[in-house]
Amino acid sequence: MGNKKVGCPPMYETPEEMQKVIDKYFEDCNGEYVVIDGYVATDKNGDPIKTKERPLTITGLALALGFSGRQALLNYEGKPEFMDTIKRAKSRIEQYAEERLFDKDGVNGAKFNLSNNFKGWSEKQQIDSNVNLAPVVFTGSDEIAD
Repeated sequence: MGNKKVGCPPMYETPEEMQKVIDKYFEDCNGEYVVIDGYVATDKNGDPIKTKERPLTITGLALALGFSGRQALLNYEGKPEFMDTIKRAKSRIEQYAEERLFDKDGVNGAKFNLSNNFKGWSEKQQIDSNVNLAPVVFTGSDEIAD
């Protein structure tokens, strides 16, 4: 019996191979400009109009990379040679979510995304139950001073 490797073959041979797919995912999420008569269409504020624009998400990235879901991507991040590549992609998604905090239409989704997908983000209120309270003692008369 020889030394046979057990398990599935790796999804990607090199971080560079993975990075190409990551770049394509971000490009696809950016959407396409609407062009009318050779000109980019704009809205009433003069901003270009896009179609097929999608939010950046961990699950979307995982699926674009061919994984079954976000947890499979997070597991693959454990491979030392792919750790930096995946961390950079996740940081870009985190940046997108952070920027949505300043967008009134996206703030709730951004809060949820950040608190559930990225370390260090939380809306949990922490209460210190080890507070020492000293007793309050009133002395003197019942009269109010002028």
